[in-house]
Amino acid sequence: MNAAEKAIINGLQGGFPICERPFQVAAERLGLSEEALIEGLRGLLEAGILSRFGPMYHAERLGGALSLCAMQVPEEDFERVAAQVNAFPEVAHNYARDHALNLWFVLATEKPERKDEILAAIERVTGFSVHDMPKITEYFVGLRLEV
Repeated sequence: MNAAEKAIINGLQGGFPICERPFQVAAERLGLSEEALIEGLRGLLEAGILSRFGPMYHAERLGGALSLCAMQVPEEDFERVAAQVNAFPEVAHNYARDHALNLWFVLATEKPERKDEILAAIERVTGFSVHDMPKITEYFVGLRLEV
């Protein structure tokens, strides 16, 4: 990564301005032009360095549902199943773990009843069971990944 890309990742982890020209304000804070910030973000997304860029919503407070889910997927099927899971817009992200339950993802739906529908659809499409682990207690842990 070049210096501008590192500045973008490090500088935007703490929030994004809410105003008429948020990219312009964020770019000024980073010492970049608005165009350089937008192109830098595009490049980071296209290269797969960033998986997404956008707001984080609290699905439950907005009337929806949120759950941590896990699957046990044979290694030879992992990439296929991960791609199938990622194809659902309700899946925020997924990742591999070195565990019997080796594919984990976060599911967020607009309406609580959609959670079970989406989980059933994921099971139909992938052919594997999904373990649904809804939140019991919420903890806030701040995380910054400096590059």
